[in-house]
Amino acid sequence: MIEQRARPGTFAIEDDGVDPATVPKRRLRSGAAIPAIGLGTFGSDRFTAEQVAEAVLGAAGVGYRHFDCAAVYGNEPQVGRSLRAILDGGVRREDLWITSKLWNDRHGDGQVSPACEASLADLGLEYLDLYLVHWPFPNHHPPGCDVGARRPRARPYIHDEFMRTWRQMEALVDRGLARHIGTSNMTIPKLELLLRDARIPPACNEMELHPHFQQPELFRYVVERGIVPIGYCPIGSPNRPERDRTAADTVDIEDPGLVRIAERRGVHPAIVCLQWAIRRGQVPIPFSVRREQYLANLKAAVAEPLTDDEMRQIAAIDQRNRLIKGQVFLWKDGQSWEDLWDPSGEITPP
Repeated sequence: MIEQRARPGTFAIEDDGVDPATVPKRRLRSGAAIPAIGLGTFGSDRFTAEQVAEAVLGAAGVGYRHFDCAAVYGNEPQVGRSLRAILDGGVRREDLWITSKLWNDRHGDGQVSPACEASLADLGLEYLDLYLVHWPFPNHHPPGCDVGARRPRARPYIHDEFMRTWRQMEALVDRGLARHIGTSNMTIPKLELLLRDARIPPACNEMELHPHFQQPELFRYVVERGIVPIGYCPIGSPNRPERDRTAADTVDIEDPGLVRIAERRGVHPAIVCLQWAIRRGQVPIPFSVRREQYLANLKAAVAEPLTDDEMRQIAAIDQRNRLIKGQVFLWKDGQSWEDLWDPSGEITPP
């Protein structure tokens, strides 16, 4: 199906799509510009790799130029075929922004470069615009495990070990394999140490951000240091895996205040979540394989922005409700998931 739609020189924005030139950009400290909305590609718990790849191709057809990938999603070879179809169809490589991520089992000495090279080969690219350390822990888990799973040799965040990984990330920039490097799922205490010791500071930090989990302290911290915040779960991830759900979780798109804004604007509450994110200055990466949804999400980026009053209303509904708690990355028995996130303001000790 992908190959049938990939006739060289014929790739064009569909009639009801969005001109990519009109989508806002965020400027990185390097001067590069990242589209202010992207398509996430984590859907392996509910959709096949081919379905995700087809969504990438379809999203490019309606105007997306930013795609957020990761090796652990298990679909980079299929997504790579879509990217090659997009490029073969006439889209210039410099007009795409492609992110991938280093998985936790590749933090060791000599492992980062082969991991990046494997993603590049799968995606059919010569370089990545952004390569992130997916989690700051070297702990990983089998696919489909429950939240009680623990790696027998799991370890906490150890800064010297993380810096050995980061030095290898910096070498990717030196070699031209990644134009920018960044972090994901970090905390302020961890970022403070990284910024102190890094030769190349992170260009972006990917983090959970939605109206019920606004992370104002971390958001302000990264912005003030020239790090662009990329927000995953931007509408509160109502279709996240069952293992990530707890009874205390709230639902952003059912919030009465947010629903009222959506009704006044005549849009779905999910669109208000994205408009809030873009107006605030973060880069949301919503995921959908349904054309009507990913097209509506992109149109949110070029629609009339939320007003100052609407932004204040949404700022007031923050529930500090973290959805992706990361329990599988804990390193000893009897811990709470909060230990991953340094709630005391200091790195949680081993």
